[in-house]
Amino acid sequence: MLKAGWHRVFFTCVLLGVGAALAASQPKSRYRDPDTERKIDSLISLMTIEEKLGQLSQHTGNRDAETGKVALTAQQRELIEGGHTGSFLGGLGLEVSREIQNIAVNKSRLGIPVIFGHDIIHGYRTIFPIPLAEAGSFDPEAVELAARIAAREATAMGLHWTFAPMVDIARDPRWGRIAEGSGEDPYLGSVMASARVRGFQGKDYSDPTTLVACAKHFVAYGAAEAGRDYNVADISERTLREVYLPPFKAAVDEGVGTLMSAFNEIGGIPASAHRGTLTDILRTEWGFKGFVVSDWTSVLELLEHGIAATPAEAALKALTAGVEMEMVSDLYRKELPLLVRNGTLPENVLNEAVRRVLRVKFAVGLFEDRFRNDDEQRHKKEILLPDHVASARAIAGRSIVLLKNQSDLLPLKKDVKTIAVIGPLADSRHEPLGPWHAEGRSQDVVSLLEGIRKAVSSKTKVLFSRGCDSTFVGTSGFAEALRVAGQADVVVLVVGERLEMSGEAASRSDIGLPGVQLDLVKQIHAVGKPVVLVLMNGRPLTIPWEAEHVPAILETWFLGIQSGNAIADVLFGDVNPAARLPVSFPRNVGQIPIHYDHRNTGRPPGDSKYTSKYLDVPNSPLFPFGHGLSYTTFEYENLKVTGTKIKRGEPIEVSVTVKNTGRRDGDEVVQLYIRDVVGSVTRPVKQLKGFERVFIPAGMSKTVKFKLTGDALSFYDINMKNTIEPGMFKVFVGGSSVDGLATEFEVVN
Repeated sequence: MLKAGWHRVFFTCVLLGVGAALAASQPKSRYRDPDTERKIDSLISLMTIEEKLGQLSQHTGNRDAETGKVALTAQQRELIEGGHTGSFLGGLGLEVSREIQNIAVNKSRLGIPVIFGHDIIHGYRTIFPIPLAEAGSFDPEAVELAARIAAREATAMGLHWTFAPMVDIARDPRWGRIAEGSGEDPYLGSVMASARVRGFQGKDYSDPTTLVACAKHFVAYGAAEAGRDYNVADISERTLREVYLPPFKAAVDEGVGTLMSAFNEIGGIPASAHRGTLTDILRTEWGFKGFVVSDWTSVLELLEHGIAATPAEAALKALTAGVEMEMVSDLYRKELPLLVRNGTLPENVLNEAVRRVLRVKFAVGLFEDRFRNDDEQRHKKEILLPDHVASARAIAGRSIVLLKNQSDLLPLKKDVKTIAVIGPLADSRHEPLGPWHAEGRSQDVVSLLEGIRKAVSSKTKVLFSRGCDSTFVGTSGFAEALRVAGQADVVVLVVGERLEMSGEAASRSDIGLPGVQLDLVKQIHAVGKPVVLVLMNGRPLTIPWEAEHVPAILETWFLGIQSGNAIADVLFGDVNPAARLPVSFPRNVGQIPIHYDHRNTGRPPGDSKYTSKYLDVPNSPLFPFGHGLSYTTFEYENLKVTGTKIKRGEPIEVSVTVKNTGRRDGDEVVQLYIRDVVGSVTRPVKQLKGFERVFIPAGMSKTVKFKLTGDALSFYDINMKNTIEPGMFKVFVGGSSVDGLATEFEVVN
């Protein structure tokens, strides 16, 4: 039996051991070598137009629907041998990757290596919590470690590049891809973007366990209207710069090697043809030196958007806007040679695009070791290592949010006489993998039912009933579930979404519990036994009835292969939950979009009829951003700032004392928010500008300090100039976006 507190000991050891290198300073640019630039220029001078466009073309293998195996076609072999492909994507496997690279290196005219990419979103074979869940840990070191392990496993399978992290800010939970990002807040999203880039890319690309990262989807994909995937995003430049761009800027500042252009349009211009974002902001303002890859067929889709009449026009618009590599649709290779030859596409523009792709390949070391990561021994030794699995369990435990715990129902005692585990997801080994689970396999997953059975005492009786099947239809299983509940001392009721209900192309107009699950919850609750509701899902859910009536609720998201063990660790108190919501939970879909950092109207909600409010529900969310409970309690006191008047541009130190007033050791996520009281343009009521997850033993106190720099106080003023305006600022420090202490200071010239 594992002892309480083992996760903290293990996690500290990992961060001091495997994770120690992650704390080293990160180079901000990997492209400073003039000698490499000369080599690139020399290589470009030898290339034909077709070979240049080949470097900008990405293809994928053909997967057999029955066997799942990938194989190359004769046409693909010809393309590779002719130097007409620069990259392959997908889980090809070592054998196929080796074949591709062998043709590219030994049979093509110039021997330029291929770079292999794959969607390594939250683990390769060791699957970690979905990114939204990891963001809720408010623990960038844990998030970085998960990405580092994913990179280690993926590179052992011959990969060089991951299409992650997704750093889109998402404020509409109807959008399925909210599962892949870090939620609604630009600051939290920026911190997590940096952590994931560090984890994937490591300190030095020469390390064979590092992956080139790809920040996606550039930009504002998370603002899709009505939460419908691939839809338009009509936002102001101010919102673009203050909400949606910051995580991408953080990734670029961290040295991310590539970005991916988005499917959506922004104000009438599709993102994959948006020169204003792809070149003016990304290259000119930010100095990005890597390359941009399109999302799957997003260049071809410019025709469907209606800004290109022909495939050639679509390819021309995308490339000249700043998309260097085209994913899958193959328009660059087929349509652009003629446009280069007739002068429509200047060859120097083509050369610059090729230069950016080759620059990344040189940085990765593919020209020094063209068969880099082709190592059977690494494949055998570095997949599902015990340390990887243990990290998956620890990080999953750090990502579980305790939403409600009436009368301290949790944690449960391990020697409880009888537990009823009920629900269609309770014994699932599939759903916990979550969307975009790379090479994750159900056989590696620990179900919650299994985790509970391993956690309880040998004398505890564990009963089980699904209640309904995994399609969430039909009530024929209700009678058995009610019978089982009636025999138990406590019920653990496991409900939520199938993994296919979140992720790409998985928008939902109704984000309540799907199917008959709410009816199941109501009937089990009516039995009269204590009920712990365990949610498995990839987005916030509208659960007002559940929140009012069920005494204890855990938001577990999709936690990966160690899901069952991690949830059991929290249920029985081996782990004291401390995660927070990275996104607000609405009361109903009518409140969407909803986020904590809204601006006030001229008529804020009040007692008068003619104020900004609903007739049927409060304006506030069901559960706010930053919310999360613990098995202990914390008090805040002695909030201080360095002075009441601060000169513009000077750093400001904020300190607060946090005391664990309960009987259990625990982590607290201390959150700092500010408000610029009066500005030349309206400002949000609160903005997260700092957080720290701190461990505080029972009865002890800790002083937490934050340093606010000019970046934290600046914004885009009435002239769209990023500046700090003199005036009053309020500071809020507490355990969520709605709690805590407040003070203020003034910025003066």
